[in-house]
Amino acid sequence: MPIDQPDVSSLMRTCRKLFLRRHEVWVGIGVHEFEKSNAQRVWIDVDLYVSYAHSTPRADRLEEVVDYDFVRAVVAERIRRGHIGLQETLCDELAQRLLEHPKVQAVRVSTAKPDVYPDCEAVGVEVFRCRPDAAGLDQGLPS
Repeated sequence: MPIDQPDVSSLMRTCRKLFLRRHEVWVGIGVHEFEKSNAQRVWIDVDLYVSYAHSTPRADRLEEVVDYDFVRAVVAERIRRGHIGLQETLCDELAQRLLEHPKVQAVRVSTAKPDVYPDCEAVGVEVFRCRPDAAGLDQGLPS
């Protein structure tokens, strides 16, 4: 593990995990010719790790936390941009964009195509990324 990256157990102790599960979207994705003309069903899972200092509301107000709508908007914006060849590319691009939110310290993104093979539930890819500055994160609860 690179020196400037926190380990996952550290994030689990110091961050709240927000998640979006099995967000079903239709995506122009795939490298085969038959995949280039029709959108495919894709399930997207996202975990956002946000420090307690940036995710513990004092006034019970939405602007004090990361809004789930942000995640959905990032996914929708990427899909609108057009065809994607590989699930790896989709995961990497979503992770990069989600990490641009100033409160997000780390992200896990997975994509799954459930309709590829009749003898398995899905095929997919998962990535985990941390902000370069996450190691220096103020990780305590707000005072």
